[in-house]
Amino acid sequence: MKQTIKVLVVDDSALVRQTLTDILASDPEIEVIGSAGDPYAAVKRMETQTPDVITLDIEMPRMDGLTFLRKIMTQHPIPVVICSTLTEAGSETMLRAMEYGAVDVILKPKLGTRQFLEESRIRVVDAVKGAARARLKRLAASGPMKVSPKLSADAMLPGPTGKAMFQTTDKVVAVGASTGGTEALREFLEAMPQDCPGITIVQHMPEQFTAAFAKRLDGICRITVKEAADGDTILRGQALIAPGNRHMLLKRSGARYYVEVKDGPLVRRHRPSVDVLFRSAARYAGKNVVGVIMTGMGDDGAAGMLEMHEVGAYTIAQDEASCVVFGMPQEAIKLGGVDKVMPLGAIAYEVVRACTG
Repeated sequence: MKQTIKVLVVDDSALVRQTLTDILASDPEIEVIGSAGDPYAAVKRMETQTPDVITLDIEMPRMDGLTFLRKIMTQHPIPVVICSTLTEAGSETMLRAMEYGAVDVILKPKLGTRQFLEESRIRVVDAVKGAARARLKRLAASGPMKVSPKLSADAMLPGPTGKAMFQTTDKVVAVGASTGGTEALREFLEAMPQDCPGITIVQHMPEQFTAAFAKRLDGICRITVKEAADGDTILRGQALIAPGNRHMLLKRSGARYYVEVKDGPLVRRHRPSVDVLFRSAARYAGKNVVGVIMTGMGDDGAAGMLEMHEVGAYTIAQDEASCVVFGMPQEAIKLGGVDKVMPLGAIAYEVVRACTG
């Protein structure tokens, strides 16, 4: 029998603990071995059985989640998924959690509609499975619900026509990432020169998190980084990050590239979806695109990267050794849509080289 992923749920809300337990237990690959109302109770529980993954709240009694996360990663690294209700004020805390070693951040399930719970289940289960596969590095000291159908990018726009603008000197970069992507994108964007080609990014990330993420990157990178707004022009020296819970498409008007930010169904079980961005890039930019697929769980972006490749775009995948989860890049490679596989640290240079010739 296939070994299950053992999960410990840590949250001070009994309602949230039960909801998460029900969601995770609905997947046959996951086993919830227990729950705890605070970090001290969690440590007590871990004395009898070590979990493969911990879901962890931030605001808890006796010890906050960030302190507990830091202790876990310093003393005995275990993959951690932060599960917290995100507000604009709390987004910086979530970014700090990623820096401390959290593999992913998800929204607490909000009771209300069945549709929300179904979408929440997919996000929670995928995050836990991705965390179980994650490679963690020790920090320096200091009843099953119905699963929504896995829609393709057809749900948002037709496939490429092969009639995109002929190759020009004005390039655009399309990037997709998921689990482990926040730090991968930081390294990638920090290495970009001020006059780099315009960059569009889909990172699987909750609503109300992307704006703070973009602001943080804008403060440490030479280029401008912002959360995309509908109609934003793609400019040299700027990266646009798709807002959480909205799809982002690359569009063209004459020689001007811009982004369209819109609602729509989950595509490859995600919104925003990398496949939606990549397909739009193939359809409207063709050979003028350099596509990059980075660390992440699942297969979102693989089909879109193949479509870019088939219309003449240059495509790059992050290699297994530098990925937190070698899911999305591996699927793109399997489909035959990748021109080059390389370590994260070399991708920015290769993108600039490909765009400048």
